[in-house]
Formats: sequence, structure tokens, C-alpha cells
Amino acid sequence: MDFDIKDINLAEEGRLRIEWANKSMPVLNLIKDRFEKEKPLKGVRVAACLHVTTETASLMVTLKAGGASVVVCASNPLSTQDDVTASLVRDCEIPVFAKKGEDNETYYKHINSALDIKPMITMDDGADLISTLHSQRTELIDGIIGGTEETTTGIIRLRSMANEGVLRYPIIAVNDADTKHLFDNRYGTGQSTIDGIIRATNRLLAGSVFVACGYGWCGRGVAMRAKGMGANVIVTEVDPLRALEAVMDGYRVMPIADAAQIGDFFCTLTGDINVIRKEHFLKMKDGTIIANSGHFNVELEIKGLEEISDNKRRIRDSIDEYTLKDGRRINLLGEGRLINLASAEGHPSSVMDMSFANQALSAEYLVRNGKKFDNIVYRVPIEIDERIAKLKLESMGVEIDTLTEEQKKYLASWDMGT
Repeated sequence: MDFDIKDINLAEEGRLRIEWANKSMPVLNLIKDRFEKEKPLKGVRVAACLHVTTETASLMVTLKAGGASVVVCASNPLSTQDDVTASLVRDCEIPVFAKKGEDNETYYKHINSALDIKPMITMDDGADLISTLHSQRTELIDGIIGGTEETTTGIIRLRSMANEGVLRYPIIAVNDADTKHLFDNRYGTGQSTIDGIIRATNRLLAGSVFVACGYGWCGRGVAMRAKGMGANVIVTEVDPLRALEAVMDGYRVMPIADAAQIGDFFCTLTGDINVIRKEHFLKMKDGTIIANSGHFNVELEIKGLEEISDNKRRIRDSIDEYTLKDGRRINLLGEGRLINLASAEGHPSSVMDMSFANQALSAEYLVRNGKKFDNIVYRVPIEIDERIAKLKLESMGVEIDTLTEEQKKYLASWDMGT
């Protein structure tokens, strides 16, 4: 078995951490039990470009239990957990191509190594695997049934490809499932982003001014958690509806140019490029802390920060201190990469349980139906979304009502008014 990881001797530590995470993933475990019996993915080759974490390991084991041949590579150079890669290789016999801190050349080399499996299903988090397929490995595309995409950033890229008519196989947008974005993005990103910022800095949020750039589901979650820890939260937005929602939720809303002058912490969560730019860095206070929770490090204009700086030093693990020409210091966390994985462990496994349940069931759905689809981006079928929500409630011991026949009839009628 071919693989490229940091150190196979880390496997035992990784095995225990995978076991711990798996205890909070009851929905995925139920799917795994069914997959082991039914083998719905038998003979299917899956290439996954995801954050290689403990939770991802449970997904890979589930896919393998369903009969798939699986290979995994990293979707971000700083998100890999090296002990997890070792356990996947040693204990699960799953090929892994990922090392934390790998350079850009190695990153794309690993993506190509994953593609060497000649996949029938792709799983992506950011669309780099699909992008590489469409630009460098086009000879493999005819053998692909379909793919899934995990994150907002990737969906933006893939919808652009579909709109331009260059997407060559169907994609299911796992990110758009309610059991993904309502929980993973809001509660998972909310907690894990704050966790990453605090682990990196050991600074107090209470009483500080915290600027959340973007008020999508991830921004909502981070703003909510920062507020809960006592920060004075400012939201910046370009969407008037989201900005209005932030105002009604009790936050101050203003342009980033104004927020730059008063913020203590800044975190970008937009999926767009150069949200905080050179002109904003020039307005910031001495000691300002900058982080990004978007998938790629493009949300911060790091090149612009370097241009206005006289000195850069690694002052603490995950913190680069930039000294501006007038002596003010700006602290960049995790090299501008997604802070919840660059400095912490990513989302809690209980929310990834739903996200990866969507991945597993979407892969099964593609195997059964993918050949009927057009080369566009599809939403996760509502029946999958609802099934996952019901399973999650059951695992939590929560019961809900069901509609009576009378209620069903009323909801389906047009002539039963007051």
C-alpha cells in the first residue's frame, strides 16, 4: 500500500483519539453498521480531499465498511493531524497522503497521488481535488460517477464551473444540507474558531472588541460565541439582508474601514478574497490580533501586510508578529489559514457526525442515481437530510410529535380555511 505521512509511530495516539471522537458520532456509526451488512459501495473507488482529522477517519472507515476502496489526502496544508494519518494507514489499511505543514508543491503532489486510484466518487473540501481533475487529470473524468463538496468555498467554485459549462460530472453540495450548515457551520465553526483563537493567543475575549467579517452561518456562530464570552462584537457585511439580521441580533454593524480602527480581534468568515486589506492594517491598533476561519488564506491580504511591515517574527506557536514601519504590531494567527484547525482540533465530533453522515449517504445516493444526473451542483436530497436529523434526535433521546391524519389533510388542502 502506497502512502505518504509524517510518522507511522504516531499511530497508537491517533487510534485512541479516533476512538474518542467516534464515541460522539452515533449517526455515522448507525450508517456504518448498515453499510457493513449491505455493502452499497462495493467496488467503488473513492478519492477524498478533506481535513484529515479524527472525525474524517471515522468517515473513511464507514466508506470502507460499505465496500469502497478509499484513499485520502489533505484539503489544507495545516489541518492534518499526523497521528490520525498514522492510525488510518496502520490500523485501517487506508492509504493517506498528508503531512501537517506540507508545502504547496507537496500538497498538490498528494492530491495527484489520491487521484491515481482512478476514482469513481470524489469527496472534496474546497474543490482543489475537482479543480486538479479538470485541469491536469482530465483523462480520469469519464470514469467518475459524481462527487460531493463539503464547504461554502468549494460550492462557490463549483457553481461557477457549472455556470460556465466546464463542470464535467455532477456534484452534491453537502454544505447546503440543513443538517450540515445549520449545525456544522454555526455551532461547529462557532466553537472551534473561538477555541483556535484562544489556544493560539491565551488572551481574554471578555471586554474586548471582536470583529466578525461576514454574517453567514459561520459568522453567526462565531459572533454568537464571542458575545457569549463577553466580547463586544462588531459585524462587517456586504449583504444588506445579513447586515440587517446582525443589527436585529444585537450587534454593531459597520464597514471594515471603520471597524479596523477599534477592533482588538478580527476574524474573516466570508469565502471571498482580500476582505481585510493593506489599507485596513494601516488603521489598526498596536497588538491587534488577526485570524481567518474561511477555507483558504486568501481572505487576508497577507502580501499587503508584509509590504507595510519592517519586521516579522514567530513570537508564539501559530502567531506571526508583524511590526509596521511606525512600530505598531499586528499579530497574524495560523499563517492566515483556517484557525480552528491550524491552532486547534477543528469541529467537535458531535456536529461532524451529521456532516459526515451526509457525505456517506450522498456517496451511496450517487452510486445509485448519479448516472441520471446532469453536470451541475445538486442539493442533498431532503429525505437524506430529514433521516439524519431524526437519527440525531434519537441518539440524543429526544422525541417529537408526528402529524395526525387530520393535520396532514389540512396542510394538503386549499379549501379548509377558518
